[in-house]
Amino acid sequence: MASIIELFTGRSSRRAVEMVVPARTFNDVILPPGTRRSLERALAQVRNHSLIFGKWGLGERHSSGLGLAFNFAGPPGTGKTICAEAIAHELRMKLIVVDYAEIESMWMGETSKNLAAIFRNAGEEKAVLFFDEADAIAGRRSTGAMLAYQKETNTAVNVLLRELERFNGVVIFATNLAANFDPAFERRIRTHVLFELPGVEERERIWRVQIHPRKTPLAEEVDFRQLSERFEVSGGDIKNAVLKAAASAASEEGPDGAKSISQQHFIEAMEDVIAAKSVMQQSLFEGSSNNASDPYAQALLTLEGKSRSAFIIAGGLASAALVTALVALVLVIVG
Repeated sequence: MASIIELFTGRSSRRAVEMVVPARTFNDVILPPGTRRSLERALAQVRNHSLIFGKWGLGERHSSGLGLAFNFAGPPGTGKTICAEAIAHELRMKLIVVDYAEIESMWMGETSKNLAAIFRNAGEEKAVLFFDEADAIAGRRSTGAMLAYQKETNTAVNVLLRELERFNGVVIFATNLAANFDPAFERRIRTHVLFELPGVEERERIWRVQIHPRKTPLAEEVDFRQLSERFEVSGGDIKNAVLKAAASAASEEGPDGAKSISQQHFIEAMEDVIAAKSVMQQSLFEGSSNNASDPYAQALLTLEGKSRSAFIIAGGLASAALVTALVALVLVIVG
């Protein structure tokens, strides 16, 4: 199916904007009780929207800001995307998924126009609008002297705020960095839902639902309760660990009929998932105090220092050459 951006611009968008027919429901996600209650209250607002603004007349007293904007905030892998799809499914509406970072990087200078087109299309389709990693678009605006890209970003934020005021539908923002939101979004977002890491009970249920009840071969010693108590992780991490454990078990020697996933497979897989997250959070150029014993890190730090010095020297030489050229030009003109 052609994406919305393709329809408006004729350009390929990879997955900048996708129209999704929701298939997943709230039965597909396991949430802490507090998060579940917040979602139920959000759904109640949507269901009672016509009653409040129609029969109760508040729509006649408030001409703007009639849409319902929700902010799903929390760590990665805690179910924000699934719940956005589940809400659309519950409302029997389509879901438009927007990857703003992709739009901004591919069509610099046209971001604002594309945002307006997305909101217009959501209204025409009567679809729930879902901004993934929304801090990329709803971040704080720059002030004072600005570069071109900062002006572009500020304009996009202004357009988003304007479209939110006009939109009479459901918009969901998902973010891992809610603190980065521009303060102007506070009054435009009706409900904030905090997606916390699941507790022990929820984690055990998540471990179990990843496994096919009849087809997945498990060793007798597998203990999901022990795994849930040992690893305080998100549902997304558990899913990745299960798939890693299955791949490890399947790759072992022997006939397929004799293979099974053991407790050790799950433990090693989860340790790999956690280690991978640590690597992704690591900076190559952290302070030397953190890498004093690592010769590779020291080499990188040394290289970085030399690169910076070379950059400064090159900049100085370029400036001197420019001044010399200007002086020569002035002498020619005067002469």
